Amino acid sequence: MPINITMPALSPTMEEGNLSKWLVKEGDTVKSGDVIAEIETDKATMEVEAVDEGTVAKLVVAAGTEGVKVNALIAVLAADGEDVAAAASGAGSPAPAQKADAAPAAKAEAAPAPSAPAAAPVPATAPASVSPDGNRTFSSPLARRLAKEAGIDLSAVAGSGPHGRVVKSDVEAAVAGGGAKAAAPAASAPQATAAPAPAAAASKSASEEAVLKLFEPGSYELVPHDGMRKTIARRLVESKQTIPHFYVSVDCELDALMALRAQLNDAAPRKDNAPAYKLSVNDMVIKAMALSLRDVPDANVSWTDNNMVKHKYADVGVAVSIPGGLITPIIRKAEQKTLSAISNEMRDLGKRAKDRKLKPEEYQGGTSSVSNMGMMGVKNFAAVVNPPHATILAVGAGEQRVVVKKGEMAIATVMSVTLSTDHRCVDGALGAELLQAFKGYIENPMGMLV
Repeated sequence: MPINITMPALSPTMEEGNLSKWLVKEGDTVKSGDVIAEIETDKATMEVEAVDEGTVAKLVVAAGTEGVKVNALIAVLAADGEDVAAAASGAGSPAPAQKADAAPAAKAEAAPAPSAPAAAPVPATAPASVSPDGNRTFSSPLARRLAKEAGIDLSAVAGSGPHGRVVKSDVEAAVAGGGAKAAAPAASAPQATAAPAPAAAASKSASEEAVLKLFEPGSYELVPHDGMRKTIARRLVESKQTIPHFYVSVDCELDALMALRAQLNDAAPRKDNAPAYKLSVNDMVIKAMALSLRDVPDANVSWTDNNMVKHKYADVGVAVSIPGGLITPIIRKAEQKTLSAISNEMRDLGKRAKDRKLKPEEYQGGTSSVSNMGMMGVKNFAAVVNPPHATILAVGAGEQRVVVKKGEMAIATVMSVTLSTDHRCVDGALGAELLQAFKGYIENPMGMLV
């Protein structure tokens, strides 16, 4: 029978994506593990691998289509020995594209709100991936097909794949153990109806119309928001509406850190005629922040309505500016890593972030963040807390200033930093304790080496 390939959920909260490129064409033979397409989410472009073997009978969704819903049919494979033309003729129609200026706000790190019934047609295997209460159970196409053939209810199967995704082995284990059978569909189940398309005249919101009336016609152009910008806007509004921000600032002298950095870089072994690492000030800031969170564990937390989430490791996100916005790749267990390991990992993550090649697990989560605008000449600023983090450190430029030492004026290289905290779980005194630990590592950097 034909094998349906559906839009995969590349993260637990993904609801739609853009099918940016097909890497196969109709008539090509693919096997499990072959990369067949590139899917663009709000912050990354990811490769999609084939789960089944067969011949590409039909590419249902064209390359470049935006707003393709998760689980919507995108292609059909003809199984080994199956007639390709017959498989192609039985394929469903493509899901309608949704352009960026009409698409709903993209869902990213935060838990999604319940969505309206989808207007796009769903493949026959889709109901097997939805539980009776309407919650989606993430599963691979092969797992859905096997579950359908065996009559297994996927919502009752525990997934062992990434983010709890149900995979082939989970279904096989459920079949062997006499897993829950799927309930028969109700005879008069109501059909989901598509929401009526808005009239062309209503394409602009009332607030946008009010803004545009302030400007002379022809003096501006409208640039539609892309998924990343919508996600940034949504999360910033969420942060400011739900998190009571509190700010603590301190000045740190950098002369000892700069001297140690130069010494360590000069001592770097060479590999392929290039140094094995090249430490930046930001690499040392990341390490100092991670060690401070380790030393002040009550600040390494996240807030929930019922519990304080105390993290065992310091997973430090680092804000990276990319075209159209920013992304925060994460250095996991940074308190346990050497400065050279942090430097090389950050260089790799930063490069792939700019190419939009990060995997969701490389930028989702984390326990705190660092945002450094010192290289842009910014003296100081206050950053917005990125939930579920409770803290974010804003780092300014190091500059020579006049300081007083032992009653006399001297010149020192000084960097101003501001810690933004979620005051529900990190209050002023605790934030100050965290900043004092950070200042200690910056001004006595040898402590980061032991």
